[in-house]
Amino acid sequence: MKEQIAMIQIGQKIDDFIDDSEFEVYQNDEIKKVKFSNYEGKWLVLLFYAADFTFICPTELQEAAEYYDEFKKEGAEILSVSTDTVFVHKAWHDNSPSIAKIGYPMVADATARLLKALDIHDNSIGRSAEEILRKLQAASFVRQHQGEVCPASWKPGKKTLKPGLDLVGKI
Repeated sequence: MKEQIAMIQIGQKIDDFIDDSEFEVYQNDEIKKVKFSNYEGKWLVLLFYAADFTFICPTELQEAAEYYDEFKKEGAEILSVSTDTVFVHKAWHDNSPSIAKIGYPMVADATARLLKALDIHDNSIGRSAEEILRKLQAASFVRQHQGEVCPASWKPGKKTLKPGLDLVGKI
């Protein structure tokens, strides 16, 4: 029998997705246990990555660190997640100038309980924190403005669309 994998949906409360048990994080030279409920009322950006001590992952995580204040302005918290332990996160943080810049929590998911990724790409291609921030801003906008949608490459302050009213050409 195949095991069913629960997939979180945008806008779904995370405690609906997985039980609210504790998990370990490494943050600001501290190892601690947290729950998803610690972040209640915030957007959560879960950055799943392959492993510590890799080549592309630190570029993504460092870029996310550079945008961290912007994410917080949007009411979001970043959690980077890999199957490494908090001790490996600490060792990476202590030995990598790129990772030393990270101020957000680094989640240890050694049993792959959380690790479910939807952004599928080749491991040799890095993701853009700026694009993830743009998607967060769009998700926040459409939550606050029912009936409006954000077109491709939309950024705050740009034109949105109202389905059924805005047409893309005529037949």
